[in-house]
Amino acid sequence: MEKEESFSLEKGDANLELDDDGKPRRTGTWITASAHIITAVVGSGVLSLTWCLAQLGWVVGTTFLVVFAAISWFTCIMLADCYRSSLNGARNYNYMQAVKTNLGGLKYRFCGIAQYQTLVGVSIGYTITSSISMAAIKRSNCFHKYGHDKECHTLNTQYLIIFACIEIILSQIPDFHKLSFVSIVATIMSFAYSSIGIGLSIAKIAGGAHPNTSLWIPSRTDISKMDQMWNTFCAIGDIAFAYSFCAVLIEIQDTLKSSPPENKVMKTATTIGISASTSFYMLCGLLGYAAFGNDAPGNYLTGFGYYDPFWLIDIGNLCIVIHLIGAYQVIVQPIFAFVENWNRKKWPESEFANKRYTIGRFTINPFRLVWRTTYVILATLVAMIFPFFNDFLALIGSTTFWPLSVYFPIEMYISQAKVRRNSFTWIWLRLLSFVCLLVSLLAAVGSIRGLVVSVKTFKLFRSAS
Repeated sequence: MEKEESFSLEKGDANLELDDDGKPRRTGTWITASAHIITAVVGSGVLSLTWCLAQLGWVVGTTFLVVFAAISWFTCIMLADCYRSSLNGARNYNYMQAVKTNLGGLKYRFCGIAQYQTLVGVSIGYTITSSISMAAIKRSNCFHKYGHDKECHTLNTQYLIIFACIEIILSQIPDFHKLSFVSIVATIMSFAYSSIGIGLSIAKIAGGAHPNTSLWIPSRTDISKMDQMWNTFCAIGDIAFAYSFCAVLIEIQDTLKSSPPENKVMKTATTIGISASTSFYMLCGLLGYAAFGNDAPGNYLTGFGYYDPFWLIDIGNLCIVIHLIGAYQVIVQPIFAFVENWNRKKWPESEFANKRYTIGRFTINPFRLVWRTTYVILATLVAMIFPFFNDFLALIGSTTFWPLSVYFPIEMYISQAKVRRNSFTWIWLRLLSFVCLLVSLLAAVGSIRGLVVSVKTFKLFRSAS
């Protein structure tokens, strides 16, 4: 039987030298942390950025990309200092624990709701995106074989099931310590499909594409002013989703070696991760908008703005699937760890919760097997019920960007640094938080409205690409 009191996600073998908290020595570096961040950041959000630019125009769209990147970087730098307690240097193993240490119980509960809503929502979003990319591979080959005029629609359900089966197996990876290789592969894949999208956009522009683009928010004639307004809000939510990785930042930081100090290494990794991600976001979004203009598809590798070369489209979508397989695990590990640690504390004598069985090179825990399998199945069922790419991503981004990426980091910084109330720093930090709250609320309204409209015409379990 084994007892584990820590919420830590980074564990090694028992014979390794111990860290200052009595846990096996952590081995993470700025390289692995950067890989985890890029894996978490450059996900399905990049695929919708061309559509976002088409709703916002050159100036507004680019401004939101830069502003969200700057805010995410700034608040993550503050959040990195919350890994250790300012009083005694004790580690906070996860985001919720950092909030509890710095802000107390009530905000701790609010944080738990916001964080796990984010992680659950992102895992569902990744499931939706992966199935669409799998279906896009089949559609691409269909278009190549029968011509671009053929509809080539295919149901997504079978691909959702395939993705779920893969994640059920990978979900038995016990913790973040075992995910470094998965994250590195996923990072390579994210750069690969982003590069393919950039290359295809450049080729389309060089081929003489001259679509209609707008300097400011486009004035459309194909939809009503009200619909255009909702699409604008939804696009803002999509951009917010593209930077929603703060929920796992503390967990990633808990994988780092103690020397040099974790906060310094994490700040370096955060700067590298957000800089690299933003560079790709700008290239994908701006070049994609230049290639497609105001008629850009919702997902620029699966919406078939591109048809040829079909094999390159297939490779790009395959890279998306491989990346999201790994990104899914980075996102759900905190959920798994929280439930499993709570379960072990609640029933420390339970063999079902604590006993492990060795089968060859693999170690199986009955509770972990049942719980993680159940989670993947439930997330997949929700993805089948609400398979709406842009609106779903916008809802996740709009409802979680403010609390996790802005509010809690700012509040913890004010508490740790003992910022004097009504001082200049206190006022502008609170003003930043308030403005981000307003933007998030507008984006949430737009995404909810989009989901309501989509559900009216949707047939349950009959999602098609």
